[in-house]
Amino acid sequence: MNCTLMHKNIPVVDLQIDDDTGYIAKLQNIHDKQHLPLGIHEFSSGLDRKALNDWWVGRSIPASRDGIRDALETLEIYNTTLLLTQCFGLSLSDQYWICPKDSGLRWEKINFFHNDFSKDIGEILFGHEPADPTHVSLISPDNTSDGWLRKKWIIADGKRYLMKGGSGFMKQEPFNEVIASAIMRRLNIPHTPYTLTFDNGKPYCLCENFVTSDTELVQAWRVRETLKKSNRDSELTHLLRCSESLGIPGVQAALDKMLVLDYIISNEDRHYNNFGFIRNAETLEWLGIAPIFDSGTSLWYNTQRVGSSVDSKPFRNTHTEQIKLVKDFSWFSIDALSGLSGESAEILSHSEDVDEKRREMIVSAIMERCERIAKMM
Repeated sequence: MNCTLMHKNIPVVDLQIDDDTGYIAKLQNIHDKQHLPLGIHEFSSGLDRKALNDWWVGRSIPASRDGIRDALETLEIYNTTLLLTQCFGLSLSDQYWICPKDSGLRWEKINFFHNDFSKDIGEILFGHEPADPTHVSLISPDNTSDGWLRKKWIIADGKRYLMKGGSGFMKQEPFNEVIASAIMRRLNIPHTPYTLTFDNGKPYCLCENFVTSDTELVQAWRVRETLKKSNRDSELTHLLRCSESLGIPGVQAALDKMLVLDYIISNEDRHYNNFGFIRNAETLEWLGIAPIFDSGTSLWYNTQRVGSSVDSKPFRNTHTEQIKLVKDFSWFSIDALSGLSGESAEILSHSEDVDEKRREMIVSAIMERCERIAKMM
């Protein structure tokens, strides 16, 4: 396929995509270097095709996604990258897409922020038969959703929501997201609110898309790749240096709040793709760090040893060490968390897989960590 990578209606670079693999086979004319995806560099020999391919493939559903193998068999497609061209690479996280040569397509007519999209892929990913198995539409932002948990995008009252499930025999992640939302709401930490829902008796969480048709999420991993890491820099100071060089405001204060939350909920998976930054897609102005999202891999979701030490990310290997990186605790209020134990217990009471003893242990561990933060102040 001959096409042009677009940023809304701005042509960025002409591409040739292999029809058999879905990978970028060739780069042609560069139209606008400023609007290339962040971290894609140009060398004397030309644009870094490998880096652009990594970015492109990174938009596809990961092979680790729960249920993806069965979904691909249903679709008779052998690799998730091939799904990208079926939806023009469109996403609900940014404004990049591919425009087939001579198609005359415009972003306004096909983007998922303003236009409806198919439910078929989402139904298949959830193990359901689509409404019409003989006519499956692949025009869906589900083709460009990341993460390993089962998830799909839905439209309700004109708004776009991400519906995400749990894992293992406890399926605790959706409940953890809602508890994390309760903590952040009480502490006035900018975040994406999550609510509980159920589908065929299974728990899921819902969150409204925080990206608009004018903005986009740039994952922290892409920001940290904009500069070469110095041996004198830690992971945190390197990210702060990259953020400062780009002119992203308020990063240290926002990271302080994220690290405090992750300490309280004992988050195991705040890797560089689980937080990021928001910029204007047209002007490229940086607006700040994204509201906190994706906090479900926490609260000892996959172990019976509630309260035990777990690994942390992204700056230190343990939460005990990582919390020492926080510069300012003055915004933290233990009084604001009054009633959190009752709210957390009520949220967990909706789980058929978390018994009363485990529920009490989780709530106790949350409040113990809150008290530790108060003492650190």
